[in-house]
Amino acid sequence: MKVTCILNALRKEITQNLKLDNSNEIDITGICYDSRKAAENNLFICISGTKSDGHEYIPEVYTKGVRFFLVESRNAQEKYASLYPDATFIFVNNARRALALSSAAFFGNPADTLKIIGLTGTKGKTSTSFMITRILQSAGYSVGLIGTTGVYYKDQYEEINNSTPESYELQRFFHLMKDSGVTHVVMEVSSQALMMDRTYGIPFETAVFTNISPDHIGPNEHNNFEDYLHCKGLLFKQCRNAVVNVDDEHSAYIINILKENGVSYHTYSFSKKSADYYSSDPEYTIDHGLKTSFVLNDTERIHVNVPGKFSVFNALAAAAVTMSMGVSLDHVKDALSIVHVIGRVEPVKHEKCKVAVLIDYAHNALSMESLFEAINAYAPKRTICLFGCGGNRSKLRRYDMGEISGNHATISVVTSDNPRFEEPLAIIDDILIGMKKTKGEYVVIPDRREAIAYALSIAAPGDIVLLAGKGQEDYQEIKGEKFHMDEREIVKEYYDKL
Repeated sequence: MKVTCILNALRKEITQNLKLDNSNEIDITGICYDSRKAAENNLFICISGTKSDGHEYIPEVYTKGVRFFLVESRNAQEKYASLYPDATFIFVNNARRALALSSAAFFGNPADTLKIIGLTGTKGKTSTSFMITRILQSAGYSVGLIGTTGVYYKDQYEEINNSTPESYELQRFFHLMKDSGVTHVVMEVSSQALMMDRTYGIPFETAVFTNISPDHIGPNEHNNFEDYLHCKGLLFKQCRNAVVNVDDEHSAYIINILKENGVSYHTYSFSKKSADYYSSDPEYTIDHGLKTSFVLNDTERIHVNVPGKFSVFNALAAAAVTMSMGVSLDHVKDALSIVHVIGRVEPVKHEKCKVAVLIDYAHNALSMESLFEAINAYAPKRTICLFGCGGNRSKLRRYDMGEISGNHATISVVTSDNPRFEEPLAIIDDILIGMKKTKGEYVVIPDRREAIAYALSIAAPGDIVLLAGKGQEDYQEIKGEKFHMDEREIVKEYYDKL
């Protein structure tokens, strides 16, 4: 691609008058923001991050054959322009926005021809995105999915590190999806992604607000809750339509943004009949697994293949998104009855298993509370909760999770999660600080495989076994290395041996 095409896409981010000469007609073979991946004739964008400054890597990148740079430091522009007169250094107001816009241009602006549905909120993004995807597929659309569990389209899958990838990666995925025939993309949009302009310039067909509560507040994240809420709200300034959970106390803030920007929206609620989509008469039953259903808008009963009250919320959001796009209620009913969400209250079934066994990604206090709220609706005889905490993470999380499980579970099985570079027993000791504030019964089994076997061995009909923390992960991270460990396989192997 010619540099001129990229510069034209960046007009709003460039404050200086550019003289278009022969240097602007060179071919760019790729866009790079990581010096380790730089190659000859790449466009290198210098991003000032929290851990490193991309401007410091200009000399290294220059030696790799890069001759075109976007910088957001005047000092760096002047310094390196004199050192490397055969290279071009363009000053931009915001390097992250420049990365988003130039990446879109480089891949031919694929988002312009896709219907993109973005979901933001503290809880529910992953499950709701799977539900929307399944409904759209049921209606005959080709759908791509981008989120915490990875990227899916057609028969392709790619693992990602962030639920919302960097803007260059997003545009690359959009390009691949478009070329494969995908028409709709459902994606999680994190507050971090909005804050860091990863989704800048994307024309969202529909934006979804699930809920918000204090989370991701601290160093290298959000300064406070107000900043967190502000960043969530940014999504609703770049969408054509929206769907909002009016049961959340902060929904008025989102709706006000929508009104200010002239965006049409639909609402949903667990029980408020003033909402466009609402539920009534929810039913939760245990039968070698957990079953959930509700009546939508006083018309037909919807069966959801994902347990818990929050699954009713997620199903309402999915119905609101798809039905407002013209999808029939029959397609919604059919899809929700069979939808499968990886690692989110995911049932593991086996012919010899007489109890409900659920795998969930709950790995902090907020998600742990939600998990117990979901399963308590089924009034189990006992709740057996197996969990650990990740290493090299906040100790407060460990205290809180220990206390929450101690207060809610009949029996807590405390074990290892991803210890990373910490000792598993040291992490467990932190968990027990919170656990011992309660009267909850617990057992400590550091080896997670042995702990799962123990939890299953003591379970009886009517009990619910929760395997919390790992969710979609099929590995355990120890000392910088990932070892294969899929809890679905472990459960099935246990019952195979009975």
